[in-house]
Amino acid sequence: MPHLRPLVVLAASLLAACAERYSPDTYATRAVQQANKVEPGAVIGVRKVQISAEGSTGAAAGAAAGGVLGAQTPGGGIGQALGGVSGALVGGLIGRATESAAVDTPAFEYIVRTEKDELLSVTQKDTVPLAIGQKVLVITGTQARVVPDYTVATGPRPPAREAAPPRPGPAEAKPAQPAPEDAAAAAAS
Repeated sequence: MPHLRPLVVLAASLLAACAERYSPDTYATRAVQQANKVEPGAVIGVRKVQISAEGSTGAAAGAAAGGVLGAQTPGGGIGQALGGVSGALVGGLIGRATESAAVDTPAFEYIVRTEKDELLSVTQKDTVPLAIGQKVLVITGTQARVVPDYTVATGPRPPAREAAPPRPGPAEAKPAQPAPEDAAAAAAS
């Protein structure tokens, strides 16, 4: 089956270009310049999981390439038709296997308890898992991710400013002075 070698190379290169990254540090172009909700929390659970390719992209690309190559079987007629069908089947299998090799990857599923006491789950690929109890930020949007909390602690919010007491008007500017006759009466007693 020397004519299948180009199929394998084609399918591998197509799938490598489509491979997902699954990293909290890699943003898809559709996620750039989007406002995302951020919730602080703490990791309360971690487990290792496997991210698996859906298989449809690789199988379709492999089947198309295999069908084209198989249809080039010499002899024409039924021979070419059978070559196209068998090429599509073999190409689909090779494409699915290639996609799995390019995309399937180990990852971690994190359970985070937010400050609102809600539980959230996010699965992502990390080289080193986040630790239980670690303070994190859950960023939700086009792609959800959990990252170590890198925000700067600003301390408690200052209380709302109270209104200053009203300033006295011009008539109230000076404390009232006793009348001169009251002052003389007070001194005589």
